[in-house]
Amino acid sequence: MQDANKIMEAGRVTRPVFIKVWDQFVRVFHWLLVAVYAAAWITADEWDRAHEIAGYAIVVLVGLRIIWGLVGSRHARFSEFIYKPAVVIGYFKDVVLMRAKRFVGHNPAGGIMVLAMLLSLVAVSATGIMMTVDSLWGKEWIEDLHEVTANLTLGLVFLHIAGVIIASVQHRENLIRSMFTGLKRNVD
Repeated sequence: MQDANKIMEAGRVTRPVFIKVWDQFVRVFHWLLVAVYAAAWITADEWDRAHEIAGYAIVVLVGLRIIWGLVGSRHARFSEFIYKPAVVIGYFKDVVLMRAKRFVGHNPAGGIMVLAMLLSLVAVSATGIMMTVDSLWGKEWIEDLHEVTANLTLGLVFLHIAGVIIASVQHRENLIRSMFTGLKRNVD
């Protein structure tokens, strides 16, 4: 009898075909952040109160993700996907040459993207909060910086989506589905 998650081989069970990689916190965080960032983007300059609420929700989500990156499950921890710059550069070269190694968790490009997006979200949130401080209220340079960091974050979102598509194609793996289910292939 063959279970959908196991391979029977000569009477013994081998490694599961699919393993849980993305824990529930990471998956819920990811999709909540997508929704809240979209809400913040859509309400910018149109609906101030909703924009502020979305901004504060982003602050809470990012803060929780940073904590989870230190104490969370294996593949959620920063220590699992922060690579030396030379490894990241080498990985990008391998992607271009269509020979990038597959990773069960974040690959080096995904790891650097997580860090870049968290940092840009911190910047956009900080500048948004600065705009509410009495001594900085109405300062055009803060508003400009807030807009630049929001646009930078949106650019990172598009790069992230492109990277997910490229990795999905190269490794014949539906990474979007894995962010819903938490499951990824354990073997190549």
